[in-house]
Amino acid sequence: MTSGTCLCGAAKVTIKGDPLAVAMCHCLDCRKTSGSAFAINWVIPASQLSLTDGASLKEFTAPALSGNPVTNHFCGSCGTILWRDGPKTQGLCYVKAGILDDHDVVNMKKPSAEIFTTRRIEWMRPMEGALQKKELME
Repeated sequence: MTSGTCLCGAAKVTIKGDPLAVAMCHCLDCRKTSGSAFAINWVIPASQLSLTDGASLKEFTAPALSGNPVTNHFCGSCGTILWRDGPKTQGLCYVKAGILDDHDVVNMKKPSAEIFTTRRIEWMRPMEGALQKKELME
């Protein structure tokens, strides 16, 4: 079991089992929500994610590039996004790897894919050994 928290510690989640995939995402949403050039997401079934302390948890839903609604689940106190999901994610959650508390767990789960590579910052190189996908579904 793996745990994760927001920056202020008010929102906490636990994840049972391993992620189905770990992906480095270069889409504009992930760039904006991470405040960086990309985001590392753990893809897990919603049934494996438990909110253990979420009194301050809030949601914000907006259309993704595809036009499909995506919900950001974030701490209402510090603003940290813990995970994203939506009606078209087929019961999957995209947990932000940066919230995970155990550095060793994150270190052992190297991304197996880079997605939305057409939006990758030009000075970044492809991750060695990772599947390169121009879009999420291709």
